Amino acid sequence: MSRRSRGFPYRAPTWPGAVERPPVERTTGIDYDTSWSRRYSVRLARAAVLDTVGKALVQVVASPRITGVDRLDGVEGPVVFAANHASHVDTPLLLTSLPDRFRHRTVVAAGADYFFDKRWKAALWSFTINAVPIERLRVSPRSVRVTADLVDEGWSVVIFPEGGRSPDGWGQDHRPGPAWLAQRAGVPVVPVHLEGTRRILPRGGGKLRPSSTAVTFGASLRAGDDEDARAFAARIEQAVAELADEQASGWWTARRRAAEGRTPSLTGPAAGAWRRTWALGGGRRRAAKRAWPN
Repeated sequence: MSRRSRGFPYRAPTWPGAVERPPVERTTGIDYDTSWSRRYSVRLARAAVLDTVGKALVQVVASPRITGVDRLDGVEGPVVFAANHASHVDTPLLLTSLPDRFRHRTVVAAGADYFFDKRWKAALWSFTINAVPIERLRVSPRSVRVTADLVDEGWSVVIFPEGGRSPDGWGQDHRPGPAWLAQRAGVPVVPVHLEGTRRILPRGGGKLRPSSTAVTFGASLRAGDDEDARAFAARIEQAVAELADEQASGWWTARRRAAEGRTPSLTGPAAGAWRRTWALGGGRRRAAKRAWPN
């Protein structure tokens, strides 16, 4: 083998030590620029796909029953939609369940490490669901600034406060990011509960299994004057838990339990894996027939 074959151009060239190396410009992950996905032409194309193919696929795969939309009647955008997270089905289900005035003016906060790690994935999710990258494992000034600026421009944001999909079907503790964003932007938070998506595609699952789902919208919440982000996040989590109870037990029973401080926790029992699986009952809980109180 010749000396030339062991070096350039058969191997990457070396950088001269006396020359300052310019910073590498990253174009994936948290640094991916999604501004192109909010151009008018792209928005029209996305709306056409979401309102036709997207809705049809969701109907076939998820058969959603949507309740609580009337609670959005007096809500003016932009807002932060905060929902539980058990499956990749959650995002298209929630987006197609939103009223038109929100659906086409909403971005989805998505994990930069998962949805934006490759350029083709970043372009795909930016177009199909209007995703913007955020850091899930640490506070990133860039992701906070980007989402806050979008809210200031009139865009609503879908955020999953758990930071990732449920590993076992039960919810996880809410992180304060959505609460902080709503406080910073001065906008309300609309809690949402999604039921049944884990039966369709659980975390780690590779095959879709069509099933029925339920989407329950709650009344909008605003942070109190002296309420910090963590306290507001806990209140949002409680609101989602009450919506889960409403879906499972009916409005009257859920409201009575909420008033008595007995709403079942989203995170499930503090027990072993088998006990948590048994308590979950294969999904979360099935909706009971609604009945008027005696």
